[in-house]
Amino acid sequence: MTKTVARKKRVVRRGWTRADVKELRQHSKNKSRVTTISRALKRTPGALRQKARALGIPLGHQRTKKK
Repeated sequence: MTKTVARKKRVVRRGWTRADVKELRQHSKNKSRVTTISRALKRTPGALRQKARALGIPLGHQRTKKK
């Protein structure tokens, strides 16, 4: 009886290009949701928040609830 070993998926890290940063700044200016930006840039919400904080731009804008 042989045992099968599950292999972990290898993490591939991508650097931030100038175009990525420019798009992130534009999304911040447009007050886009983090999930929307995440899909557009193909990055995790955590990665977006970290980069935005490093750049000093606001991200994760809260929508006001309608009454």
